[in-house]
Amino acid sequence: MASIRLENVRVRFDRQDVLKDINLAIDDGELCALVGPSGCGKTVVLRVIAGLTMPTEGNVYTDGQLVNDVPPGDRNIAMIFQRFALYPYMTTRDNWAFPLIAARLPQQEIEARINTMMEFLHMGPLMDRLPKQLSGGQQQRVAVGRALVRRPQVFLMDEPLGSQDAKIRVEMRAKLKKLQMDLGITTVYVTHDQVEAQAMGDKIAVMEQGTIHQVGSPEEIYEEPASLFVAGFVGTPRMNLLDGTLHREGDQLYVRHPLFRLAVPPAKAASIEAGASSQEVMVGFRPENIKLSETAKADSVPTEVYVLEPQGNKLVVSLKFGDEILKMQADRDHLGFAPQLGQEVFMTFEQEFAHVFDRTTGQRVG
Repeated sequence: MASIRLENVRVRFDRQDVLKDINLAIDDGELCALVGPSGCGKTVVLRVIAGLTMPTEGNVYTDGQLVNDVPPGDRNIAMIFQRFALYPYMTTRDNWAFPLIAARLPQQEIEARINTMMEFLHMGPLMDRLPKQLSGGQQQRVAVGRALVRRPQVFLMDEPLGSQDAKIRVEMRAKLKKLQMDLGITTVYVTHDQVEAQAMGDKIAVMEQGTIHQVGSPEEIYEEPASLFVAGFVGTPRMNLLDGTLHREGDQLYVRHPLFRLAVPPAKAASIEAGASSQEVMVGFRPENIKLSETAKADSVPTEVYVLEPQGNKLVVSLKFGDEILKMQADRDHLGFAPQLGQEVFMTFEQEFAHVFDRTTGQRVG
């Protein structure tokens, strides 16, 4: 297998930078999910790793070796595309055999690899079918098998589940994750679905407009987003973000909002003041860190139930708060009452889970 490192990679098309100073390290055997909105440059990163797109500036390393000038065919990398790109006139067996024949492997070795992959992916009854005779999930397995049968050192996946329905997506991402873990192949997985990225990735890189905002484990990305973009992009429902102003009264630092104020824990106060470029900040709370009650409590704020969204055993409540609409999420059984549309309720922010961002730079402080 292999490690991958991109160092100050920049790609420019028609005088426009589509990748800007990309720095990314992926360890041997790791699955790194690239996530971001459409057009942010995720697929271009894959193409740079594969050698299909040359960086305008910067370097690409595999196992510490510079590969900028190594042709794609010599990089021992397999790529799965969103549309699978199967040969329509070839059976499953022939689709898998084609890259092995091109590599001039002995016939005995070709048969052995195909049989191993057939058992691994449970494709026995489907080996002599054409792609048009297979379901979407089965075609996806053919595409995976064609990539794996080569035994590559790096596996690149460009939204391979994008054409699947919701049920198959959930099933197949679990199978792909287990497959990658069993084989230990270094994998880069591109998706625009942040839930899928969190479910699949050992490491997540969050991208926007050709830049990487943050790289970290799924827990780090969710619990300590590095910027307003990451905070708003990762999480369902998204993080609630409110304008605030830093204000100190004696030894206590507060974040003030026109309708409430939050006490900043003393352990975080100094780093927040030092990191903010001005007093103007934004404070964020995940929906699960807002609590509701029917009666006023200490530090609670009155609000109005605007929309109710039942989601199985959970309930997402949209709250009208001044000119803002905030979302809270809780288990139905733990909420303690059944909110009604238009009802006045009282919300409490769990202050220890507050996220503070510099309003000017968009970066996390503290």
